[in-house]
Amino acid sequence: MHAWICDNPVGPQALTWKELPAPEPQAGEVRVAVKAASLNFPDLLIVQNKYQVKPPLPFVPGAEYAGVIEAVGAGVSHLRPGDPVAAFAGTGGFATHAVAPAAVVMKLPEGFSFPDAAAFLCTYGTTYHALIDRAALQAGETVLVLGAAGGVGTAAIQVAKAAGARVVAAASTDEKCALCRELGADATINYSHGDLREQIRAATDGRGPDVVYDPVGGDLAEPVFRSIAWRGRYLVIGFAQGSIPSLPLNLALLKGASLVGVFWGEFAKREPKRNAEALAQLAAWYGQGRIKPVIEHQLPMQELPRAFELMASRQVRGKVVLTN
Repeated sequence: MHAWICDNPVGPQALTWKELPAPEPQAGEVRVAVKAASLNFPDLLIVQNKYQVKPPLPFVPGAEYAGVIEAVGAGVSHLRPGDPVAAFAGTGGFATHAVAPAAVVMKLPEGFSFPDAAAFLCTYGTTYHALIDRAALQAGETVLVLGAAGGVGTAAIQVAKAAGARVVAAASTDEKCALCRELGADATINYSHGDLREQIRAATDGRGPDVVYDPVGGDLAEPVFRSIAWRGRYLVIGFAQGSIPSLPLNLALLKGASLVGVFWGEFAKREPKRNAEALAQLAAWYGQGRIKPVIEHQLPMQELPRAFELMASRQVRGKVVLTN
């Protein structure tokens, strides 16, 4: 097998493509022939030694991938060689083969393509957990999605619409806003120009959003939180802008609002049954054509450095997927 190795976590430029012996799955594990893997923002952080999880060196990055099971370890009875699967294992995906705990592997229903499956678990799992579980989103409520043209942002538009919500999508260019409208957003905001609070007020008839989905952080957080509706829920997804904002907590008091943390990976570990139910609902929506990952770039696995460059440019709409 071949894999991208991180033995010096100073950034993507230090990764090397190496030949390795194919690993044998241990008890409770499976070996997957990787057909596709997607990039998520934590994949960039983890090779920069900036992520909250720091795997021992050396490691193979790539949290999310899809492929075909080649072998199963002792005690694995629900998966068999030949099964098409998706996995979110934290590491291992940027390779031709990967070993993962069977517990983090999902058997794919018929008709689920490998590129779509590789771009599915993290973004849609995070989004369903955020909007449906943590925010208890109700039909008819308004959701403001920040970074709406990115991987989790495009997923948030689709999941919110599937739940019957009204969606205001905010992005940094007119082209990204156009994509959001194609995905079903009811209104869009280009936050690279104009007064953000005024634009939110206009897009929500002065009421403010009931739910804010924020994977961006940075200097957008405070003006958006100031704009939230009474009893609003502000979902903290991530900090793609780079800086972690500090919010005056009196704003939560004045609006009767909730600041809600979203950590899907930990949720999946602690509450596997609820996570499995969420993924089953998402797979059903995919089969019905109600949700589908947006994949702007599909590159060969050997072009991982180029994929990281695209992600770092913050110009990607949807996801970048690598294939073997």
